[in-house]
Parts: sequence; structure tokens; C-alpha cells
Amino acid sequence: MRITLPSAIDQHAARLRGGSQALKQILAYLGPGFFVTVGFIDPGNWATNVAAGSFYGYKLLWVVVLGTLILILWQHMAAHLGVVTGKCLAESIRDNMRKAPSAVYGVTAMAAISATALAELLGAAIGLYILFRIPIVVGMAVAAILSALAVWFRRYSHLEKIIVALVSAVGVAYLVELYLVRPDWAAAAYHMVVPELDSGSVLIAIGVLGAVVMPHNMYLHSEVVQNRQWQGKSDEETKRLLRYEFVDTLLAMLVGMAINIAMVLVAAAVFHREGLQIDDLVEASNTLRPLAGNLASLIFGLGLLLAGIASSVTAALSGGIAFTGFIGQPTTIENKYFKIGVLLTLLPAFLMILLVSDTFKVLIVSQACLSIQLPLTMLPLFLLTSSRKVMGKYANGKVENALMVITGLIILALNALLIFTLFGGDF
Repeated sequence: MRITLPSAIDQHAARLRGGSQALKQILAYLGPGFFVTVGFIDPGNWATNVAAGSFYGYKLLWVVVLGTLILILWQHMAAHLGVVTGKCLAESIRDNMRKAPSAVYGVTAMAAISATALAELLGAAIGLYILFRIPIVVGMAVAAILSALAVWFRRYSHLEKIIVALVSAVGVAYLVELYLVRPDWAAAAYHMVVPELDSGSVLIAIGVLGAVVMPHNMYLHSEVVQNRQWQGKSDEETKRLLRYEFVDTLLAMLVGMAINIAMVLVAAAVFHREGLQIDDLVEASNTLRPLAGNLASLIFGLGLLLAGIASSVTAALSGGIAFTGFIGQPTTIENKYFKIGVLLTLLPAFLMILLVSDTFKVLIVSQACLSIQLPLTMLPLFLLTSSRKVMGKYANGKVENALMVITGLIILALNALLIFTLFGGDF
């Protein structure tokens, strides 16, 4: 059949319009993944990445890369669950598992989310102290109040825009930092792909991993897709939404990985190069000033404040989501039980900081605790997404199940190493 030039042009134009429309749809759905990215660049990450870079230079960069690969898989599965079932992880656990294990998952999840909030609020408070010399306890109170108010009186769509703006600001801050400190890119590239670990670095390595792969993000991600009406109404729509979700998750996680790598690079280039081992974020900011200039120190404090506020908001959201989901209440911000969940997340975190003095150690240990709790979030997510009863034909295949098992075993092995070293073991 002869194709005339006008008809060929029309067909090409139609394909371009179709591609343009698909791109617009993908861009319209971008956003939920960036809620998760905030938890990926929170103050706990700042603490563990500064420790990793200052104590071990570029040697633990591979942990950030490994953690991101694991994160992409598990966050995709959490969102996958939400898209297919229309329920968050907490609701799915409650609806499909027995009461006793469901209660264990719920209690440990809330404890982990509160530990997360502790790191977030403390980071925001340290940022306020660096910039304005506001006392830590006062700064935590300010951050907690701002986070609660933001969650209680804002819609998801408003919060999403705020979060994306804050993530962008932190990313720009670290681009400027990298320009100022000029890291060793060859050494960095090598250690991103070549693992190196000893008994001395296990705690920090586990902390880095715990700061990357976080339990609260799985509860959060499975819910925020619901508030974007991401549950498909037909097979075709569900498949399309799953593709969009994966693109959203992948892009957001790669942005988070880049920022985390930048944190380690800055610490390695400035502190490790000078033989300085930094175990305090205030000290990190103060030490940056003579080594990299006043601008680097100011940007460090501002970025930490923004990351702390943004991640405090997402931690509070996660607490509300998990609490209402596990007790069988609607997971909506307007629900009074959601607000109680937010309070149960933020208040224990605030009270805990009144009992400790070493804030940097608290951040590191909180991240390690999250990594220990992580299997209790990963297990039910694995069981649910591999169940045909729950997921129907969208249940995991053999490849997905194998990847989830392998990465889960990696987490368990690293946790075992952590416990071994905490009890005096050496290798």
C-alpha cells in the first residue's frame, strides 16, 4: 500500500502527540516518591554520612549504593501494594494477618517511626542551633510543633509541593558544597562499587544502611499513592499506574542517592583529608568554616534545618498512617485518630531527647535501631505482595520474590554483624 507524504506526516504527528501525552501523564504523577526521599536525606543520614566520610573517607560509599538499590526494590513493592489493593501497608497487615503478629508489627512499627522522628526533630533543632544559637530542646519543641501543625492543617497535595521544594533546596545546597570542597572523584567512584568493611566500621555502616532503608517510608509510600488516586479501575489502568509509580520511585530514589553520596563526599574531602574524625553535627559545621569557608558552614546548617523540618513532617505523617491503619480507622489527616498517631510519634521522641546528652550518638544509634526493626517491616510486605489472595495476578513473580529474599538476607546478615560487634566481637 502506498503511503502519501501527508498521511505519513499525520501518523508521525499522532505518535508525537501520544508520546507527549504519556510524558505529561508521567510528570503529573511524579511526587509520592519524593515523600520517601525526604526520609532518605534526613538528619540521621547527615549524622551517619558525616561519620562515614570523616572516619573512613570514601570507603563506605558502597553502602549508600547498596542501600539505594535495596530501597528502590522495597519502596516499589510498598507502592505496588498500595496501587493494587487501595490500602496502605498497615491496613493490609491488619486485614490479612492474625491479631498477634499484626500487633507485634504495629507496636514495633510505631516504635521505629518514633525513633525516626527523634532523629528528624533533633536534626532540625541542631540546624536551628547552628544558624541562630537556639537551644537544642527549644529547637526540638519548635520543630515538633511546626511538624504537627503542618500535618494537621494541610492537605497531602500542599504537603507534597512543600516537600519537593525542600528536597530541591537540600540538593542545591550540596551541589554548592561539592563545588566548594572538590572531592577525589576517582577514589569515590572506586569505593562506590568495591565493598570494604571491618569490625570498626560496622556500626556506622549499619547506621548508613538504616538511614537509607527505613521502615516508616514503606508505610508512608503505600498510603500517599492512595491520596493521588493511584488505584487502577481496570487492568489497563493499573498496569499504567504501576509503570508510572516505578518511574516516580526510581527517579526519587536516585535523587536521594546523589544527595547521600554528596554528604559522604563532603565529609571525606574536608574532614578525613585533614585527619579529623567528626562525631557532632555542630562540630561539623564549625569545622567546615575554617577549612571550606563561611558559606560552606552556613549552607550546611541551612540544609540540615530544611531536611529536619521536611523529614519531621513525613515521620509525623507515617505515624498517623501506621496508627490508624493498624487500629482499623480511616487513614485520613482529618481523622482524630490520625492526629493521635501523630502525637504518639512526636511526643516520645521529644521526651527522649530530654534524657540524653550525646545528640550525635543518639542519631547514629537511632539509625542502627531502625535497621534492626526493618526485617519486621520487610517480612509482612514480602508476604503480602507475594500473596495471590491479596494481590491477585499482580502478585510477585519468582524474580521479585528472589530479589526480596536476597536483599532481606543482606539486611539480616548486617544486623547480625552489628550485634556481634556490639558484644565485643572482632573480625
